[in-house]
Amino acid sequence: MDKKVTPYKDSTLGKKEQVTKMFDTISGNYDGLNRVISFGIDIKWRKRVVSIVSEKHPTKILDIATGTGDLAINMTKTGAKEIIGLDISPGMLEVGKRKIAEKNLHGIIKMIVGDSENLPFEANSFDAITVAFGVRNFENLEKGLSEIYRVLKPGGSFVVLETSIPTKTPFKQGYKFYTKFILPAIGKLFSKDRSAYAYLSESAAAFPHGEAFNNILNKIGFIGIDNRPQTFGVASIYVATK
Repeated sequence: MDKKVTPYKDSTLGKKEQVTKMFDTISGNYDGLNRVISFGIDIKWRKRVVSIVSEKHPTKILDIATGTGDLAINMTKTGAKEIIGLDISPGMLEVGKRKIAEKNLHGIIKMIVGDSENLPFEANSFDAITVAFGVRNFENLEKGLSEIYRVLKPGGSFVVLETSIPTKTPFKQGYKFYTKFILPAIGKLFSKDRSAYAYLSESAAAFPHGEAFNNILNKIGFIGIDNRPQTFGVASIYVATK
């Protein structure tokens, strides 16, 4: 687990508080950053998540670490009647609320401040739960996943989109160079808070991706676990069922 990887290395704050501070700081630039650092491919990845979730025709969806609401907004294409976007960063949610208002989706999507490790919902509440680029920010990964398991309905889908590290040459070497040198430089162009963007690559490297994450999902109690690498392995989509 990447518990020691934090944005500011501030010993007076826990990882959760530091992550909240980081995303509040970069919220205004976050959408543009995503497009640039992924060359726009993150849009395709989110569409694949929507396609996977759509297969079971969910009525009620929870999008954890929703950020500025990109995935929650895309989830309206599933036909769900209720979508809740939850995030620990009020700054990110404010950006998301503006996007939802512009698209007149406030009747379907509700954005709330909340902690993924202490979800404010009753057990068996959601047909599907998604997390895009957020599980690596959990302070206690297993606690967060256990909470997700608790509020997901039996037979419900849990779909995670997260960065991973390519294992094949030359993609592995190219990825390491990009995340170590290029990504922080891009971050500096977007924001004075360079440490925040360095954290994004550091946390991705520390996250237990692939089979290691599959094993954690299995330990929590999920079944039907499937790991689907994306774009040479720079990201992965994990699909599991309660």
